[in-house]
Amino acid sequence: MNTLLEMRAVSHTFADGSAGLHDCSLVLGSGRRHALLGANGAGKTTLLQHLNGLLRPNAGRLLLEGRPYDYGRSGLAQLRRRVGLVFQNPERQLFSAQVEEDVSFGPLNLGLDAATVRARVKAALEAVGLADQARRAVHHLSFGQKKRVCIAGVLAMEPDVLLLDEPMAGLDAPMQEALAALLDRLAARGVTILLSTHDIDFAYGWADDIHLMAGGRVSASGPAQRIGADVDALEAAGQRPPLALALHAHLVTRGVLPAGSGSGTPPRSVDAVLDALRVLPFKPLMKTPT
Repeated sequence: MNTLLEMRAVSHTFADGSAGLHDCSLVLGSGRRHALLGANGAGKTTLLQHLNGLLRPNAGRLLLEGRPYDYGRSGLAQLRRRVGLVFQNPERQLFSAQVEEDVSFGPLNLGLDAATVRARVKAALEAVGLADQARRAVHHLSFGQKKRVCIAGVLAMEPDVLLLDEPMAGLDAPMQEALAALLDRLAARGVTILLSTHDIDFAYGWADDIHLMAGGRVSASGPAQRIGADVDALEAAGQRPPLALALHAHLVTRGVLPAGSGSGTPPRSVDAVLDALRVLPFKPLMKTPT
Protein backbone atom coordinates (compact mmCIF):
# COMPACT_ATOMS: atom_id res chain seq x y z
CA MET A 1 0.00 0.00 0.00
CA ASN A 2 1.26 3.46 -0.95
CA THR A 3 0.84 5.64 2.18
CA LEU A 4 -0.43 9.16 1.52
CA LEU A 5 -1.49 10.49 4.93
CA GLU A 6 -0.26 9.32 8.30
CA MET A 7 -1.08 10.21 11.88
CA ARG A 8 1.49 9.10 14.46
CA ALA A 9 0.62 8.89 18.17
CA VAL A 10 -1.38 12.11 18.07
CA SER A 11 -2.99 13.49 21.22
CA HIS A 12 -5.17 16.57 21.50
CA THR A 13 -6.71 18.24 24.54
CA PHE A 14 -9.29 20.99 24.08
CA ALA A 15 -9.18 24.32 25.90
CA ASP A 16 -11.75 23.13 28.47
CA GLY A 17 -9.49 20.21 29.40
CA SER A 18 -11.46 17.51 27.61
CA ALA A 19 -9.49 14.99 25.57
CA GLY A 20 -10.19 14.77 21.85
CA LEU A 21 -7.52 12.30 20.77
CA HIS A 22 -5.21 10.09 22.79
CA ASP A 23 -2.16 8.40 21.26
CA CYS A 24 -4.04 8.10 17.96
CA SER A 25 -2.37 6.61 14.89
CA LEU A 26 -3.80 6.16 11.41
CA VAL A 27 -2.47 5.34 7.94
CA LEU A 28 -4.39 6.18 4.75
CA GLY A 29 -3.41 4.38 1.57
CA SER A 30 -3.40 6.44 -1.59
CA GLY A 31 -6.43 6.12 -3.85
CA ARG A 32 -8.34 3.93 -1.42
CA ARG A 33 -11.81 4.25 0.10
CA HIS A 34 -11.61 4.49 3.89
CA ALA A 35 -14.46 4.41 6.42
CA LEU A 36 -14.07 5.65 10.00
CA LEU A 37 -16.47 4.11 12.51
CA GLY A 38 -17.03 4.82 16.19
CA ALA A 39 -19.64 5.77 18.75
CA ASN A 40 -20.56 9.38 19.43
CA GLY A 41 -17.68 11.05 21.25
CA ALA A 42 -15.10 8.57 19.97
CA GLY A 43 -13.14 11.37 18.28
CA LYS A 44 -14.04 10.96 14.60
CA THR A 45 -14.63 14.65 13.88
CA THR A 46 -11.55 15.65 15.85
CA LEU A 47 -9.44 13.22 13.82
CA LEU A 48 -10.74 14.61 10.52
CA GLN A 49 -10.02 18.17 11.61
CA HIS A 50 -6.44 17.20 12.45
CA LEU A 51 -5.93 15.66 9.03
CA ASN A 52 -7.08 18.92 7.42
CA GLY A 53 -4.98 21.07 9.74
CA LEU A 54 -7.94 22.78 11.42
CA LEU A 55 -6.69 21.40 14.72
CA ARG A 56 -3.08 21.01 15.77
CA PRO A 57 -1.93 18.13 18.00
CA ASN A 58 -0.56 18.64 21.50
CA ALA A 59 1.63 15.59 20.96
CA GLY A 60 2.54 13.35 18.03
CA ARG A 61 2.68 14.41 14.41
CA LEU A 62 1.00 14.15 11.03
CA LEU A 63 2.66 13.49 7.70
CA LEU A 64 1.65 13.97 4.08
CA GLU A 65 3.65 11.75 1.73
CA GLY A 66 6.19 11.23 4.52
CA ARG A 67 6.71 14.93 5.23
CA PRO A 68 5.57 16.48 8.55
CA TYR A 69 2.77 19.02 8.41
CA ASP A 70 3.83 22.64 8.16
CA TYR A 71 1.50 24.70 10.36
CA GLY A 72 2.67 28.05 9.02
CA ARG A 73 0.23 30.10 6.96
CA SER A 74 1.71 29.01 3.64
CA GLY A 75 2.03 25.40 4.76
CA LEU A 76 -1.62 25.19 5.84
CA ALA A 77 -2.75 26.75 2.57
CA GLN A 78 -0.80 24.11 0.63
CA LEU A 79 -2.18 21.35 2.87
CA ARG A 80 -5.80 22.38 2.37
CA ARG A 81 -5.37 22.48 -1.39
CA ARG A 82 -4.54 18.79 -1.22
CA VAL A 83 -6.68 17.67 1.74
CA GLY A 84 -10.29 18.87 1.55
CA LEU A 85 -12.81 18.54 4.39
CA VAL A 86 -16.62 18.47 4.09
CA PHE A 87 -18.38 19.20 7.38
CA GLN A 88 -21.39 17.24 8.62
CA ASN A 89 -23.55 20.38 8.80
CA PRO A 90 -23.48 22.25 5.47
CA GLU A 91 -24.44 25.51 7.18
CA ARG A 92 -20.92 25.58 8.66
CA GLN A 93 -19.39 25.55 5.19
CA LEU A 94 -21.67 27.63 2.97
CA PHE A 95 -21.24 31.38 3.10
CA SER A 96 -22.08 32.75 -0.38
CA ALA A 97 -25.54 33.70 -1.57
CA GLN A 98 -25.37 31.80 -4.86
CA VAL A 99 -24.30 28.24 -5.60
CA GLU A 100 -21.60 28.94 -8.19
CA GLU A 101 -20.22 31.79 -6.06
CA ASP A 102 -19.77 29.43 -3.15
CA VAL A 103 -18.10 26.73 -5.26
CA SER A 104 -15.78 29.26 -6.90
CA PHE A 105 -14.48 30.66 -3.59
CA GLY A 106 -11.67 28.11 -3.16
CA PRO A 107 -10.31 28.20 -6.72
CA LEU A 108 -10.37 32.00 -6.71
CA ASN A 109 -8.30 32.01 -3.52
CA LEU A 110 -5.75 29.85 -5.33
CA GLY A 111 -5.18 32.76 -7.69
CA LEU A 112 -6.39 30.87 -10.73
CA ASP A 113 -7.48 32.75 -13.84
CA ALA A 114 -11.20 33.27 -14.50
CA ALA A 115 -11.43 30.67 -17.27
CA THR A 116 -9.86 27.96 -15.09
CA VAL A 117 -12.15 28.84 -12.18
CA ARG A 118 -15.24 28.61 -14.41
CA ALA A 119 -14.10 25.25 -15.75
CA ARG A 120 -13.48 23.88 -12.26
CA VAL A 121 -16.82 25.12 -10.93
CA LYS A 122 -18.67 23.64 -13.90
CA ALA A 123 -16.92 20.26 -13.52
CA ALA A 124 -17.52 20.18 -9.75
CA LEU A 125 -21.22 20.98 -10.06
CA GLU A 126 -21.63 18.39 -12.80
CA ALA A 127 -19.90 15.82 -10.58
CA VAL A 128 -22.45 16.32 -7.79
CA GLY A 129 -25.45 16.58 -10.12
CA LEU A 130 -26.11 20.29 -9.59
CA ALA A 131 -25.07 21.77 -12.94
CA ASP A 132 -28.59 23.17 -13.42
CA GLN A 133 -28.53 24.85 -9.99
CA ALA A 134 -25.47 27.05 -10.52
CA ARG A 135 -27.38 30.36 -10.37
CA ARG A 136 -29.75 29.31 -7.62
CA ALA A 137 -29.77 30.94 -4.18
CA VAL A 138 -28.15 28.69 -1.59
CA HIS A 139 -30.90 29.27 0.98
CA HIS A 140 -33.47 27.83 -1.45
CA LEU A 141 -31.70 24.45 -1.59
CA SER A 142 -32.69 21.33 0.31
CA PHE A 143 -30.42 19.93 3.02
CA GLY A 144 -29.11 17.25 0.65
CA GLN A 145 -28.45 19.79 -2.10
CA LYS A 146 -26.54 21.99 0.33
CA LYS A 147 -24.35 19.01 1.23
CA ARG A 148 -23.62 18.45 -2.43
CA VAL A 149 -22.68 22.11 -2.88
CA CYS A 150 -20.19 21.71 -0.01
CA ILE A 151 -18.69 18.67 -1.73
CA ALA A 152 -18.53 20.58 -5.02
CA GLY A 153 -16.69 23.42 -3.29
CA VAL A 154 -14.02 20.99 -2.12
CA LEU A 155 -13.86 19.18 -5.46
CA ALA A 156 -13.25 22.48 -7.25
CA MET A 157 -9.94 22.64 -5.36
CA GLU A 158 -9.03 19.30 -7.02
CA PRO A 159 -7.75 17.73 -3.78
CA ASP A 160 -5.78 14.50 -3.48
CA VAL A 161 -7.69 13.60 -0.30
CA LEU A 162 -11.38 14.08 0.41
CA LEU A 163 -12.48 13.95 4.06
CA LEU A 164 -16.22 13.77 4.79
CA ASP A 165 -17.80 13.99 8.25
CA GLU A 166 -21.00 11.91 8.34
CA PRO A 167 -21.84 12.64 4.68
CA MET A 168 -24.86 10.31 4.64
CA ALA A 169 -26.56 11.90 7.67
CA GLY A 170 -29.85 13.55 6.74
CA LEU A 171 -29.95 12.12 3.22
CA ASP A 172 -32.72 9.86 1.94
CA ALA A 173 -31.90 6.50 0.35
CA PRO A 174 -31.70 7.69 -3.29
CA MET A 175 -29.43 10.59 -2.27
CA GLN A 176 -27.20 8.20 -0.31
CA GLU A 177 -26.91 5.94 -3.34
CA ALA A 178 -26.07 8.90 -5.58
CA LEU A 179 -23.41 10.12 -3.14
CA ALA A 180 -21.86 6.66 -2.87
CA ALA A 181 -21.70 6.47 -6.67
CA LEU A 182 -20.00 9.89 -6.77
CA LEU A 183 -17.43 8.78 -4.19
CA ASP A 184 -16.76 5.64 -6.21
CA ARG A 185 -16.12 7.74 -9.31
CA LEU A 186 -13.71 9.97 -7.39
CA ALA A 187 -11.87 6.96 -6.00
CA ALA A 188 -11.59 5.54 -9.52
CA ARG A 189 -9.86 8.81 -10.50
CA GLY A 190 -7.31 8.28 -7.73
CA VAL A 191 -8.79 10.50 -5.00
CA THR A 192 -8.19 9.13 -1.51
CA ILE A 193 -11.43 9.22 0.50
CA LEU A 194 -11.99 9.01 4.25
CA LEU A 195 -15.52 9.34 5.56
CA SER A 196 -16.88 8.99 9.06
CA THR A 197 -20.11 7.08 9.53
CA HIS A 198 -22.25 5.23 12.06
CA ASP A 199 -23.48 2.81 9.39
CA ILE A 200 -21.45 -0.40 9.64
CA ASP A 201 -23.41 -1.98 6.77
CA PHE A 202 -22.56 0.86 4.39
CA ALA A 203 -18.92 0.94 5.54
CA TYR A 204 -18.51 -2.81 5.11
CA GLY A 205 -20.04 -2.83 1.64
CA TRP A 206 -18.38 0.33 0.32
CA ALA A 207 -14.95 0.79 1.87
CA ASP A 208 -11.64 -0.80 0.96
CA ASP A 209 -10.42 -0.20 4.53
CA ILE A 210 -12.23 0.28 7.83
CA HIS A 211 -10.80 2.14 10.83
CA LEU A 212 -12.48 1.74 14.23
CA MET A 213 -12.31 4.47 16.89
CA ALA A 214 -12.89 4.29 20.62
CA GLY A 215 -11.76 6.57 23.43
CA GLY A 216 -10.03 9.06 21.15
CA ARG A 217 -7.83 6.61 19.31
CA VAL A 218 -7.99 4.26 16.34
CA SER A 219 -8.41 0.83 17.92
CA ALA A 220 -8.29 -1.29 14.75
CA SER A 221 -7.59 -0.79 11.05
CA GLY A 222 -7.49 -3.07 8.06
CA PRO A 223 -9.27 -4.34 4.96
CA ALA A 224 -13.04 -4.08 5.27
CA GLN A 225 -13.60 -7.83 5.04
CA ARG A 226 -11.18 -8.55 7.90
CA ILE A 227 -12.37 -5.78 10.21
CA GLY A 228 -16.01 -6.56 9.44
CA ALA A 229 -15.50 -10.13 10.62
CA ASP A 230 -13.61 -9.13 13.80
CA VAL A 231 -16.46 -9.27 16.31
CA ASP A 232 -14.28 -8.38 19.30
CA ALA A 233 -12.79 -5.29 17.62
CA LEU A 234 -16.24 -4.14 16.50
CA GLU A 235 -17.73 -4.61 19.96
CA ALA A 236 -14.86 -2.67 21.56
CA ALA A 237 -15.72 0.25 19.25
CA GLY A 238 -19.45 0.02 19.98
CA GLN A 239 -20.29 -1.55 16.63
CA ARG A 240 -22.32 -4.62 15.70
CA PRO A 241 -21.21 -7.04 12.97
CA PRO A 242 -22.37 -6.21 9.43
CA LEU A 243 -25.86 -7.55 8.77
CA ALA A 244 -24.68 -9.28 5.58
CA LEU A 245 -22.14 -11.34 7.52
CA ALA A 246 -24.58 -12.15 10.34
CA LEU A 247 -27.27 -13.25 7.86
CA HIS A 248 -24.80 -15.25 5.81
CA ALA A 249 -23.43 -17.03 8.91
CA HIS A 250 -26.98 -17.93 10.01
CA LEU A 251 -27.85 -19.37 6.59
CA VAL A 252 -24.58 -21.33 6.50
CA THR A 253 -25.29 -22.75 9.97
CA ARG A 254 -28.76 -23.83 8.84
CA GLY A 255 -27.27 -25.51 5.78
CA VAL A 256 -29.05 -23.20 3.35
CA LEU A 257 -25.84 -21.71 1.88
CA PRO A 258 -22.30 -23.03 1.52
CA ALA A 259 -19.64 -21.18 3.53
CA GLY A 260 -18.41 -19.19 0.54
CA SER A 261 -21.80 -18.58 -1.11
CA GLY A 262 -20.26 -20.00 -4.27
CA SER A 263 -17.72 -17.18 -4.63
CA GLY A 264 -15.17 -18.24 -2.03
CA THR A 265 -15.48 -14.97 -0.10
CA PRO A 266 -18.08 -13.72 2.40
CA PRO A 267 -20.75 -11.41 0.95
CA ARG A 268 -20.29 -7.63 1.26
CA SER A 269 -24.00 -6.76 1.29
CA VAL A 270 -27.44 -8.18 2.02
CA ASP A 271 -28.15 -7.95 -1.72
CA ALA A 272 -25.19 -10.29 -2.31
CA VAL A 273 -26.71 -12.79 0.16
CA LEU A 274 -30.05 -12.58 -1.65
CA ASP A 275 -28.30 -13.13 -4.98
CA ALA A 276 -26.71 -16.29 -3.55
CA LEU A 277 -30.13 -17.51 -2.46
CA ARG A 278 -31.68 -16.84 -5.87
CA VAL A 279 -29.32 -19.20 -7.68
CA LEU A 280 -30.12 -22.14 -5.39
CA PRO A 281 -32.31 -24.90 -6.84
CA PHE A 282 -35.97 -24.32 -6.09
CA LYS A 283 -37.36 -26.65 -3.45
CA PRO A 284 -41.12 -26.40 -2.87
CA LEU A 285 -42.22 -26.39 0.75
CA MET A 286 -43.62 -29.68 2.01
CA LYS A 287 -47.24 -29.44 3.03
CA THR A 288 -47.97 -30.26 6.65
CA PRO A 289 -50.50 -33.09 6.95
CA THR A 290 -53.87 -31.89 8.24
